[in-house]
Amino acid sequence: MSGLELAEKSLLGTMFAETYLIGDGGLQEAFFTKIAHQRIFTLMRRLAAEHRAVDYITVLTMAEPAELGGANYVSNLQNFANPARFDEYKAIVIGEWKTREKQRILQLAQVENWSIVDIQKAFDNLEAENSAQEEASIQDDLASLYELPFQPVREEGGTPAGLRDLDNLLNGFQDSELTIIGARPSMGKTDTLNHLALHAGLAGHLPIIFSLEMSRKSMITRLIASAGGYNRLRMRNPHRYFDEKQKAGWTQTIGFLDGAGIHIDDRSGLTVGQIKAKARHIIKTNPDRKPIIYIDYLQLIRPDNMQDDQTRKIGQISYDLKNMAKEFGCPVVCLSQLSRGVEGRKDKRPLMSDLRDSGNIEQDADVICFLYRDGYYDKDSEDGNLLEIIVAKHRNGPTGTATVAYRKETGKLFDINWDERKGLA
Repeated sequence: MSGLELAEKSLLGTMFAETYLIGDGGLQEAFFTKIAHQRIFTLMRRLAAEHRAVDYITVLTMAEPAELGGANYVSNLQNFANPARFDEYKAIVIGEWKTREKQRILQLAQVENWSIVDIQKAFDNLEAENSAQEEASIQDDLASLYELPFQPVREEGGTPAGLRDLDNLLNGFQDSELTIIGARPSMGKTDTLNHLALHAGLAGHLPIIFSLEMSRKSMITRLIASAGGYNRLRMRNPHRYFDEKQKAGWTQTIGFLDGAGIHIDDRSGLTVGQIKAKARHIIKTNPDRKPIIYIDYLQLIRPDNMQDDQTRKIGQISYDLKNMAKEFGCPVVCLSQLSRGVEGRKDKRPLMSDLRDSGNIEQDADVICFLYRDGYYDKDSEDGNLLEIIVAKHRNGPTGTATVAYRKETGKLFDINWDERKGLA
């Protein structure tokens, strides 16, 4: 069995498992080389168009099994399902189809004595045939903006961070943008991510967290501690260590957190392709909420090519994350470790150069933030409970620092007024 045939079988099997890909996957009958595969795909598409269930049984009721390679053949396609590799296998199948089409064009051109210009035009049409064609002229855009200065406009921000000063700087996390949040270990990265996800969910968005380091149980425990203001040490045994007031508020805290609609995938060693596959599934099954994707953290994402050096691996990953944000049209917020170089400076506030194995991170990210706490380095600091979120790069807006209060024992972040600052030390 050839690699191309295996790729085709994987595409069909994956569409049985994730039926929304039948319409959204960008495939056509002609892309498949085997007649049976073409027929199966056509029947799957017909069932989907009629809003009927799509599985190997319903497909087999639409045609003679022999036309589809046999009942066992259709049933076994499910064993080839691989959502994480769907885009990769689709590219292989479409690439082979384009090669076949180019050969057909050259044969036809030779028989009919086409000019070089005609051949090139046919090649260009072939490339355009499977590409989404969007209007390039800006005339309609200009027309829609004609009255802009003369009519009131409702300003819409991005997905809120739930922190006043940070939202003022970023106007929320913007669709199609990649945000990197870098910090040294134990600076508060995961607590910051949990805060952002919780407040995005409470605002009606769809927070999808990929926790590559911490278990799902640990993440949920942290979310509950933050949402309810519970000391994390006491969370180890709430029945024993909670007072009556804390126990009385437990049910309300759980309900409050449930309303955020957070999704957590805690599998380790995921590739960007696997992250995309899972996120795509969650997004399709929650169509009423706008997604935002959080990843903890960048250096734990498994590269597709293990042969490259670390800098090139991280560079490819950051490039893929940016493309994922554009493909899904949603914000992607990814945590990142910083190098130890920051520890050797007198002023330990992070710089761009501290991004670990930076590769193209600085180039690909639309927003780069750093976390810094005086209390991390000086336990006696009067600013020990203050967390600085330093916006060091903002492609489409201002840079600056948002200072918030941070209670490490609960993992809670909250806004402060500067006249309250002394009381937080």
